[in-house]
Amino acid sequence: MKIICDRSLLADALAGVSRAISGRGALPVLEGIHLKAEGFSVTLTGYDTEIAIITTIEANVIEPGEAVIPAKLFGDLVRRMAADEVEVTTAMNGTAHIRGGSAEFDIAALSVDDYPALPTPGADPALELPAGVLTEMIGRTVYAVSQDDKKPVHTGELFSIQSDKLTVVALDGFRLAITEQPVEAAKEIDIVIPAKTLTEVCRLLGDPEETVKISANRHYVVFAASGYTVISRLLEGAFLDYKKVIPEGHRTRVQVEVKPFVETVERASLIITERLKNPLRVTFGDGLTVRCQTTLGKVQDQLPAHVEGEAVEIGFNNRYLLDALRNSGCDNVVMELSGPLSPVKVLPADSDVANGKRGFCFLVLPVRFKND
Repeated sequence: MKIICDRSLLADALAGVSRAISGRGALPVLEGIHLKAEGFSVTLTGYDTEIAIITTIEANVIEPGEAVIPAKLFGDLVRRMAADEVEVTTAMNGTAHIRGGSAEFDIAALSVDDYPALPTPGADPALELPAGVLTEMIGRTVYAVSQDDKKPVHTGELFSIQSDKLTVVALDGFRLAITEQPVEAAKEIDIVIPAKTLTEVCRLLGDPEETVKISANRHYVVFAASGYTVISRLLEGAFLDYKKVIPEGHRTRVQVEVKPFVETVERASLIITERLKNPLRVTFGDGLTVRCQTTLGKVQDQLPAHVEGEAVEIGFNNRYLLDALRNSGCDNVVMELSGPLSPVKVLPADSDVANGKRGFCFLVLPVRFKND
């Protein structure tokens, strides 16, 4: 194989497809980027048996062929080349010669024969939506994905695709995040996509107005946008019936400005450490009162809020409360409370999905005080 291509184009493509390479694969060959040169282009693939990222760039293909070159070294040296063009040549002895301007490298390539074939997902088109919408929906919920592998299905997000609505759900046993968006879907299906896949898809997306095409079946999901194709295995198992854990009704309803509330919780969190994990005591009554006490000291702070219904004091894990507030993306939120030990709902104060505003519902589990 011998190709000549634009250095910056190649560097960007290498950076993109390398996101699929974990560096901890069972097969050493999967630490490399697969290149296939033919016609007037070269296709680059990164793959770790769970996720594949593929892109194609223009190239002057002098000799068509295939090669697998170590991803990190290849990406680093192309990025540091001073020339505008890079020439990549592979030889029968397993060496890759990479030249740009006055710099030339000879590095050991990996075996093309050992590189596993990509899956053929056979996924049907499900829906299309703007990249900015998808990025916002994932960014607003992915914080609540479980980090515990005891139930692998909860390390991903549920995409519930209906004919007129996309619902995205993440949960970890202590909090839950739901957001939805009106869509026109070609296929109705519920799938659970690994959080890693969704994070990498968001990083690859560029123009927020660009259309993302999503195809899916029971085993694979395929995203196509920004010149990239991402193929990912889905997570298997029964996702929690999240609708059953959302409290119906409320006894207390609070509307509060997000930024001052975040600042108040951040101040109170200064005396909380990994070793000293006492909960925040938040009293919803005449405004909000936030208190906490650890061996480092104690704090009490107040902020205004509009409270309707019964006064109540609830304990919160400070990080979980902050995550919900920060990821709301709102100036004001509504909190619905059903008692000191019931999950707390966090909702947008001005949700209007019918007019293009994406609705969400966050659930935060309260912390029981030791003296309760």
